[in-house]
Amino acid sequence: MTHTRLQQFFTPRGIEAESFRIIDSEVPDPRPYQGPQWEIVRRMIHTTADFEMLDLVRFHPGAVESGRDALKRGCDIVTDTEMARRGIPVRRMDPLGCTVHCLMNDERVVARAGEQGTTRAFAAVDVAVDELRPEIFVIGNAPTALLRLLERFEAGDIAPALVVGMPVGFVNAAESKDLLIQSELPYIAIQGRKGGSALAACVVNAIAEMALSSE
Repeated sequence: MTHTRLQQFFTPRGIEAESFRIIDSEVPDPRPYQGPQWEIVRRMIHTTADFEMLDLVRFHPGAVESGRDALKRGCDIVTDTEMARRGIPVRRMDPLGCTVHCLMNDERVVARAGEQGTTRAFAAVDVAVDELRPEIFVIGNAPTALLRLLERFEAGDIAPALVVGMPVGFVNAAESKDLLIQSELPYIAIQGRKGGSALAACVVNAIAEMALSSE
C-alpha cells in the first residue's frame, strides 16, 4: 500500500470508517445481529478487535430503543469507573443534554463504603439511586455494582431505562451478568468473563450516535 493511500487513514473519521468497512467485510450477511444491534456489536468489535463478541453479546428486546429514548430526553448516566465516564465524550452528550457521572471518589460514597464495609462500587450505586436516579447505568468493571443495582431494582427503588452490564474479571463477573440477563431490566450485556470500561462506554456511544442521527 502506498504512502499516499495510507494518508487517507490518518484522520479519526477515516480510521473509524475503514475499521467498520473491514469488520463488515469479515462478518458478511446473514449476521447474528441486525439493524441497531449490529451497529452496537460492530462498535464493540471495533473497540476490542475481538470477533468473539459475535457470540457473547446479549440484548434485552427493548434495550436499544429504551436507551435511545432516554438519551434523547437528556438523561443522567452513571458509570462505575472514571475510564468509562471519560470514554463517553461530551461532544456526544452535550447535544443531547445528557450528563455522565462517576461517583467512585465522591465523599458520600467513600463514607458509606467505610461505614458499611462494602466496596465503593456497591456504595456508589446506593448514592446514585437515592440522590441522582439516573436512567442509564454503565457498569464495565465492578460486579458488586451490578449486583447491588439488581437488588435495588428488585426492591422497587429504581427502574432504569438501560443497564449496560459488562463487568470484567473472575469473581462474580460472569455470575452477575447472568443474573442481569435473567432479570426484567432493559440490558445490554456480555456473557462470561469478558467486559471492561471501554466496551461499556462504546455501547453508549453507539446508541448516542443513533439518538443524534434521529434528532
